[in-house]
Amino acid sequence: MGSGETKPKEEYVHSVFQSIAGKYDVMNDILSFRRHKAWRKFTMKKMNMSKGDTGLDLCCGTCDWTLAMAEASETGHMHGLDFSSNMLEVGQTKINAVQRQKQITLTQGNAMSLPFEDNSFDYVTIGFGLRNVPDLRQVLSEMKRVVKPGGMVVCLELSKPTWQPFKGIYYFYFEKVLPNLAKVFAKSFEQYKWLPDSLAIFPGRQELADIFAETGLQQVQAYPLTGGIAALHIGTKENQHV
Repeated sequence: MGSGETKPKEEYVHSVFQSIAGKYDVMNDILSFRRHKAWRKFTMKKMNMSKGDTGLDLCCGTCDWTLAMAEASETGHMHGLDFSSNMLEVGQTKINAVQRQKQITLTQGNAMSLPFEDNSFDYVTIGFGLRNVPDLRQVLSEMKRVVKPGGMVVCLELSKPTWQPFKGIYYFYFEKVLPNLAKVFAKSFEQYKWLPDSLAIFPGRQELADIFAETGLQQVQAYPLTGGIAALHIGTKENQHV
């Protein structure tokens, strides 16, 4: 993708998230058939965090996953990064409500160019954000850069169901029903119309697993969730001293 195409996409996606921040959690429920909490639970189990582990959550939105990691690690410091200040404001309110503001730092920034040193975190995650970035390979290589050797790069994202009749029903829902639901819930018909478009060009589960491997991540695992409407991908950064 040339840089000419990148800028408008970034600006557009930014304006979308700025405008829907307050409704984001409700929309996530609708988008995932209310499964996103179960998907995150499954993901956390696979991550198997230990007390004191540190993490970076990219495109952290309203910080549900950031908070889940902070809870699992108990004492380890978490960073949440998002380019939408409105999203981060909602997230900060949640963090304050459970008094984890000392443990979690939120940063407004760009997932394509992370403001962190190499080998900084035990876990680097991205939840429902990879299909909105201008260049997913660039984001994955940044994630790999800032994770520690032996650490995990974790992506939870909507995916493409591969089996019928689920596939047909899902695409009908996505292209016809969802934008109209958005009209009712978020007054954001236009913004939600780009969701099926963003998914259409996003790689399928196996393709994304291949991209993880091309990025240089090892032991890549890919799990379909709820009939493939979402997928979990995990890759480990090679430990040089093995």
